[in-house]
Amino acid sequence: RGQAPPATGRAGGARPAGRPVGRRSSAAAPRGRGAGLVRGALRFATSLAIGLLALALFAWGSHGFRGQAAPTRPAPPAVAVALGRVPPTTLDAVGAGHPQVTPARLPATTPALTAGGLPEVLYVGAEYCPFCAAERWAVAVALSRFGTLGNLGVTESSTWDVYPGTATLSFYRSTYRSPWIAFVPVELQSNRASNVLGLFLGRYTALQTPTRQQAALMQQFDAAPYVATPGAIPFIDIGNQRVVGGAMFSPGVLGGLSAEQIATALANPASPVARSVDAAANVLTAAICELTHDRPAAVCTSPGVRAGAAHLT
Repeated sequence: RGQAPPATGRAGGARPAGRPVGRRSSAAAPRGRGAGLVRGALRFATSLAIGLLALALFAWGSHGFRGQAAPTRPAPPAVAVALGRVPPTTLDAVGAGHPQVTPARLPATTPALTAGGLPEVLYVGAEYCPFCAAERWAVAVALSRFGTLGNLGVTESSTWDVYPGTATLSFYRSTYRSPWIAFVPVELQSNRASNVLGLFLGRYTALQTPTRQQAALMQQFDAAPYVATPGAIPFIDIGNQRVVGGAMFSPGVLGGLSAEQIATALANPASPVARSVDAAANVLTAAICELTHDRPAAVCTSPGVRAGAAHLT
């Protein structure tokens, strides 16, 4: 499941020129022609299988078969601290930028989504997903303005996907404390396949299974007209008032950077990372402020969040 699934096609062919069209049937073809075609097809299939096996062995040897990406590890303290200490002046300076995806409003009759008596922000993603890898940074910055994230992991997206090896966080088994909102993350799959075949089929080790309610929300709202790409992840449900499907900025902005470098760049308003991640965080923050009735006021009335609110229609 991705933000931009590749399309596949099948090429056709024209009839060879010069062959007469007459009443003679295929029975007039030289004896043994059918058997020759079968043998040719078998040879092609054998060659293809050998090629795939060679590629699999190469992957095994070059990666030590790590399941496509580096394993998740606890976030270094410097990363966790940087997420919670992005200067307000930086967030105000970057504004809202030009988000490629914005939180879409759900019908006013949609029942509120809550957890523990607080408005709930539901995040559904997967560690292998490069678009999730980008969006997690913005989600973490936005959430840190309302509370404290804990037990974060750092990892990378699949090295066999677009934007390979994008450094990111992991919300798997993370914690969140806030007087304003509840955060419920669901990381569907890891970034590691259990065997070589999984590398080719894009099958990764399962981490979490959505509840029946979460699956129903995804089926209903991770779909047109609320998201541009139905079934896309990451999927973010902001209290059943707004949803986001996909990444709000290109993961390419983070290409070649480590988690530590990304976290450090968040404080620099001149960096491409801050202009993308912090800008998306301002838009998400504005959507969350709708849930909290503009509390805390220092956050929800800041220039950066007001700029983000201008993208909420």
